[in-house]
Amino acid sequence: MFSGYNEYDMPELPEVETVRRGLSRLIVGKKVIHVSFDTPKSFPNPSGEVDQFLVSTTVTAVHRRAKVLLIELSSGYTLVTHLKMTGQLVYIANGRWHMEDGKNKKPIANSHMPIAAGEARFGGGHPNDSLVGELPDKSTRVIITFEDGTRLFFNDQRKFGWMRLIPTISVPEIDFMKRLGPEPLEDDFTAEVLYERLQRRKNTSIKAALLDQSVVAGIGNIYADESLWGAQIHPATLVRDILPSAISTLHSEIISVLKLSLDKGGSTDKNYVDAEGKKGSYLTFANVFRREGQACPRCGRAIIKLRVAGRGTHICPQCQPILG
Repeated sequence: MFSGYNEYDMPELPEVETVRRGLSRLIVGKKVIHVSFDTPKSFPNPSGEVDQFLVSTTVTAVHRRAKVLLIELSSGYTLVTHLKMTGQLVYIANGRWHMEDGKNKKPIANSHMPIAAGEARFGGGHPNDSLVGELPDKSTRVIITFEDGTRLFFNDQRKFGWMRLIPTISVPEIDFMKRLGPEPLEDDFTAEVLYERLQRRKNTSIKAALLDQSVVAGIGNIYADESLWGAQIHPATLVRDILPSAISTLHSEIISVLKLSLDKGGSTDKNYVDAEGKKGSYLTFANVFRREGQACPRCGRAIIKLRVAGRGTHICPQCQPILG
């Protein structure tokens, strides 16, 4: 069981990308026949637009930009989904329950809904029991039911996340989309690009710069710490004091860490389950994150935890000396 939100639980790029890959396999081609929600804060969409552009449409693709999921529909609209701190998406292919719009979240039988053959469950996002428990529960905000009886649950304990229906052509014009930096796993994310983006924050710490989504999209606390350890850079070092050669090394480490996490199914090592029912395992391979007091894999010195850029930060004090 889990006591609630902590600073480690916000989904980062590998977790959201893992969700995207799973949903791409599971919901593309499915027709939406019903949508229910408990609060407009989590689902801020006019009922007329939901009826016209979501219900009776088919999912055509699932994309990701930074930490945002984009569920494209045959209507020319996209369901833009931001998990924020405690959001999660859970797909379930067995059972036949939904909640009524605007009413309490007690499940009601939907007897006309066929049960899909076999069982399948996929979930990702904030690592609490809702990923593997019975749904809907008290954190369920939105339920999308497909024609074959399968369902997609959007759960969010703190109600910071949302699912917003937007014309697909307008998605790139959303303010926060326009502010996002480059995707670190795309081919055009070079060491030169990283250097140029970091110069926008040259008077801040390198950790703060990496967490700034306008510098690089999708990097959060876990992968900033791991990448900086790999590059042997102290997180509090000012960007202006870091040599271009060190930034080139950091670039390589960012890509390596993110790819390793994707290979391991993300960092959510508690209740995350992927399309094959496997839990994310990246944190069992992490070098410094959550390893305070343990030996550094490189030099053997004890890893310490400090606070940088307002976040709990893990470093090796010998491998990552402060500069400047």
